[in-house]
Amino acid sequence: MRQVRRAAVCMVAALAIGQAQAATSITTTFQAKLVINAQCLINNANNLDFGTNGLLLATIDLTTTLSVICTNLLPYNIGLDGGTNGGGVSARKMKGGPANELIDYSLSVNSARTTNWGNTIGTDTVSATGSGAAQTYIVYGRVPAQTTPRPGSYTDIVTLTVTY
Repeated sequence: MRQVRRAAVCMVAALAIGQAQAATSITTTFQAKLVINAQCLINNANNLDFGTNGLLLATIDLTTTLSVICTNLLPYNIGLDGGTNGGGVSARKMKGGPANELIDYSLSVNSARTTNWGNTIGTDTVSATGSGAAQTYIVYGRVPAQTTPRPGSYTDIVTLTVTY
């Protein structure tokens, strides 16, 4: 209390003699904060279109891409399920035509198409570590030579899952 009175008396005395009042400043601090959670997003998953063919006498190899964005240094796995037409990840099927016939196809993680891309972590998924930016992966598709079904459009729906 004495210091406040003394400061007030000095201020009044300074004003009385015509001296300018000194500027008073006070300070404090604050924190800027952002919490980064572990997160992954599927940036895109492009369709795999094997095109238009007459007979399935030779293997048809094509690729597509998918892209994932995960938090920097976050480990994750990308899995592809067996599709909606049965057969599982090692015997995928496209269904269609006038009688819902099936066409065999496969999805692989390597260009030689020797490593199946499935959805069992530690067995047949693709594992990676996030960079904080989009990371692109190639899906290697193959329709092997086989007995050609009736003319029509054949499709399958594959679910992509990112686990982190």
